[in-house]
Amino acid sequence: MKRVSKQVHRIYFFIFVLIAVCAASTSSLAGRFGTDPLAPRDEWGLLHQSPSLNTTDFDRRYPLRVFYHLEWSRSLTSDPAYVGALQRDLIRLGYYCGPIDGIYSDEVSDAIARLQKNYSLRVTGTLNLPVRRALHLP
Repeated sequence: MKRVSKQVHRIYFFIFVLIAVCAASTSSLAGRFGTDPLAPRDEWGLLHQSPSLNTTDFDRRYPLRVFYHLEWSRSLTSDPAYVGALQRDLIRLGYYCGPIDGIYSDEVSDAIARLQKNYSLRVTGTLNLPVRRALHLP
């Protein structure tokens, strides 16, 4: 019986050390990968440098992407930082030509409808999960 408990303690210790090493490595990569979940990134997850700042860059954001996954689309359209990231990605793909102001307007809705049509999605003009996945937004 004591032998089994020693093995269990060793396994728990190994898991604890593994978690500690992973936490230390992710904190050291925070400068390279950044802590802003809505920042523009390339295919490797590295941050891009943008030539200019937008007003939505200074809005309050969640610290982790997982919090955006838990939000409903209606509440995300009222979040200026999220709508700014949405507008930025729609501009990058050529669907939106307006300002990045964090306001969910009719132009943004039209751009989403064009994106849905080109990606063979159900055209609703609203922000939904397939649109978020197509734009790689949380």
